[in-house]
Amino acid sequence: MSKGITPQSQNYASWYTDVVKQAGLADYGPVKGTMVIRPYGFILWENIKEPLDRMIKETGHVNAYFPLLIPKSFFSKEAEHIKGFAKECAVVTHTRLKIDDEGEIIVDPESKLEEEVIIRPTSETVIWSMYKKWIQSYRDLPVLINQWVNIVRWEMRTRLFLRTSEFLWQEGHTAHATAEEAEEETLKILGLYKKLAEEFLAIPVLTGLKSESEKFAGAEQTYCIEAMMRDKRALQAGTSHNLGQNFSRAFNVTFQNRDNQEELVFATSWGVSTRLVGAVIMAHGDDKGLRLPPKIAPYQVVMVPISRDESGCLKVRKFISPVLDEMRAKGVRIYEDWSDNTPGFKFNEWEMKGVPLRLEVGPRDIEGGKAVLVRRDTGEKIILEKNVLTEQIPLLLEEIQKGLFDQALAFRQKNTHTVSSYSNFKDIIENKGGFIRCGWDGTQKTEMKIKEDTKATIRCILYKEDPSEMRCVYSGNSAKHVVIYGKAY
Repeated sequence: MSKGITPQSQNYASWYTDVVKQAGLADYGPVKGTMVIRPYGFILWENIKEPLDRMIKETGHVNAYFPLLIPKSFFSKEAEHIKGFAKECAVVTHTRLKIDDEGEIIVDPESKLEEEVIIRPTSETVIWSMYKKWIQSYRDLPVLINQWVNIVRWEMRTRLFLRTSEFLWQEGHTAHATAEEAEEETLKILGLYKKLAEEFLAIPVLTGLKSESEKFAGAEQTYCIEAMMRDKRALQAGTSHNLGQNFSRAFNVTFQNRDNQEELVFATSWGVSTRLVGAVIMAHGDDKGLRLPPKIAPYQVVMVPISRDESGCLKVRKFISPVLDEMRAKGVRIYEDWSDNTPGFKFNEWEMKGVPLRLEVGPRDIEGGKAVLVRRDTGEKIILEKNVLTEQIPLLLEEIQKGLFDQALAFRQKNTHTVSSYSNFKDIIENKGGFIRCGWDGTQKTEMKIKEDTKATIRCILYKEDPSEMRCVYSGNSAKHVVIYGKAY
């Protein structure tokens, strides 16, 4: 266990914060509820963002940018939307400051805005005000736009990456001629999110529908990906919303169809955020720190010379540099740690930062024409001939990527329980934790009673599963849905 990290078993929340800060991912900002993403954390975010951005573009979407400031009147046009975000909105009322007669900086009362503006909590309203200008005919559809921006939702219960007042995210907003096209779009994006989570973040996810009480404000249906963290809690890792015609109706966005009839367009919105960085930490981390999947790790290999004197380092550099150059040419991300710290210090630091492979080279390795590799996921030491490193390291990175996914999947399977009695439900939630698969009668009364009793919520409705042979875990009535329950972040 690295010095200064609270063990997971002792206090998982403290462990998480220790890792985020000591691994150099982020720190608290000067305004309560905000965070500063440090370079190592931002590279990790970029490595998550890049494959998703590529997949989004490959499916015909294009990136754009919409304003941070939104007229307050826009929010009044979609009642459910403002109801869902009202408590989180930051409002701008004045445009400037001034210095008073006593030298104090104050808000200039003469700069009060005629209409207050909201700092973007999400962009549906401003985007649909623009779509009204851009869409007239079926020939203008579909509109497939995405943007990468910051969001402000006034949040005081901060947990770095997971819940902050300002965060980074991707939000897609699309317009379609038919309900079928909108539903197809919603599910297509859900598939992209699942692919991102499983193939790049090495996190297995469940896909499903949110219940009416848990869905996005203003949506007809919300689909989600749900992941299990190492403390057995659920994390909503991404959502894709079928908005139906709610926003087009609110902003009167219509088009002339092929029969020259006027129709309201159909809409979707979807997003993931820097919360995914938190997901990676909690799905894979251990008491030594991060364990990063190679596909998104800022550095996939760290080379540590087992020598501190200048002549020894020169020998190491001469021995290993050609190999490192060959690997870089193959796209392997490598960091060479030539700092003056001891090898032991470096080992601990790079274990904390979760680099998938450590490459150690010292005088005895040079004499034998070999090098030592240490896997961060298992701690296994591997001694290899120098001439096979370029071939073997990419293969080991693939093994580590798959191994982290397999470990996370096995953990989720072990901690997912199918139950039919409410007493078993409560016992598992209280004493074991994890996911509970059960029947639900589809009523909000049952959902709210279970939440009140246990603090567990429906994480997703497994809409592809047949509930006909199941009964509701609470009411005992015929089940309308098969659902996953759990406590969540």
